[in-house]
Amino acid sequence: MNIVATINTVEVNVMPYIGICIATVITIWVSNWIYRWRNPKCNSGVLPPGSMGLPFLGETPQFFRPNRTCDVSPFIKEREKRYGPIFKTNLIGRPVVAITDPELVYYVLKQEGKLFESWYPDTFTEVFGRNNVGSLHGFMYKYLKTLILRLYGPENLKSVFLPDIEKSCHTTFQSWSSQPCFDLKEALSVMIFDITAKRLISYDPSGSVENLRGCFVAFIRGLISYPFDIPGTAYHQCLQGRKRAMKVLKRMLKERMSAADRQCEDFFDLVIDELKKERSLMTEPIALDLMFVLLFASYETTSLTLTLAMKFLSDNPKIVQELTEEHEAIIRNRKDPDSGVTWAEYKSMTLTSQVVYEAVRLANIVPVMFRKSLQDSEVGGYTIPEGWAVMLSAPSVHINPEIYEDPLVFNPWRWKVKPDMTGGTKQYMAFGGGLRFCVGADFSRVFMALFLHNLVTKYRWKAVRGGNIVRTPGLGFPDGFHIQLFPKE
Repeated sequence: MNIVATINTVEVNVMPYIGICIATVITIWVSNWIYRWRNPKCNSGVLPPGSMGLPFLGETPQFFRPNRTCDVSPFIKEREKRYGPIFKTNLIGRPVVAITDPELVYYVLKQEGKLFESWYPDTFTEVFGRNNVGSLHGFMYKYLKTLILRLYGPENLKSVFLPDIEKSCHTTFQSWSSQPCFDLKEALSVMIFDITAKRLISYDPSGSVENLRGCFVAFIRGLISYPFDIPGTAYHQCLQGRKRAMKVLKRMLKERMSAADRQCEDFFDLVIDELKKERSLMTEPIALDLMFVLLFASYETTSLTLTLAMKFLSDNPKIVQELTEEHEAIIRNRKDPDSGVTWAEYKSMTLTSQVVYEAVRLANIVPVMFRKSLQDSEVGGYTIPEGWAVMLSAPSVHINPEIYEDPLVFNPWRWKVKPDMTGGTKQYMAFGGGLRFCVGADFSRVFMALFLHNLVTKYRWKAVRGGNIVRTPGLGFPDGFHIQLFPKE
């Protein structure tokens, strides 16, 4: 009995020490893991300075912190001041090197397919589709880009979109002018969506039982949000919006694939013809993700930029007056004043193009561009390890006082000497650059120019309320921008 009692006593006395040992091991392991999180290794060279933030979260909360100006986000500015134009961080659990120097940003863009490739966070890939054009590379990306240019290329812009846009302006402006006031951002979204959806999928909102744009409204609200797929969250609503839109597109694809007398009348038909070719590169998942991305990108970015442009114009009557004079001169020089805008007239809109370039510069609709390092790469004297994400800050270029005098001032005249923008430059990369230069850039510019032409020649407007902006980091108008439209006498 004494021996048993002694053993029991020893066990009781040892148990606290075992617990202490386990706690010590766990503490050492956790401390080591946190140290490795904060001090990632680099096989060669030196990592950029910076902080990896909290475990798991990284610096994600700071990245999403709202900014209510057109200036570079506080997240970028604070770290650039502390670490310089290239620094490391961690966003949504991913090690990232951020770059703000125009030369280095341009260099990375030009290294597409060599040292770097296009990359998006997993949350973006989830909502845009894993086969979306932005996530594809090499020959497959070039194949889809060539296909998209058949929709947004110069010939289609001249023969199809030019008259479509002008016709829409006539009917839409009449409708707007009958209202006491309206939210311009929302109204523009509807207008542009109807134009592009018609040419993409022959969608007619008046004759359709599905509210397709409504699916994208839910999608947009959670596009840039914390990736918590829990009912009630913005991200969950975003995914649900995608599911509803994809359900409509899948049904349309099935119907058209089985149609015996189908003719190629819109872009969807063109994609289906590619899908039916023997040994085609096109697949159904790629086709559906392509249509989804084009429907979204075609209207959301342009409507945001044009709303911001109208906000600036509302505060600058001198610019509006000169715009009006430019466009009234175009009408006076026509043989038929009631004829539509020609391509030559569009190309002659000098001040208009300056207004568009300035609005796009300040809008920074794509606040960051992501790439992934394909190998250990030296940039700016530092090493970006293979597999790390690279975040390129476009606002750091467009709001740079060394490039643009008074960069936060809306000044279209700064573009009197306009460089060639067909592929992006070191000073202007609002539409990307290199191989990934936006294929819809020309459509966006044409739409904004024709919108302004029809607006200033036939109407005047008054800002009623709203117009405040917020960036999280994408541009938004939390209280809208409500205006009243009046026909000119």
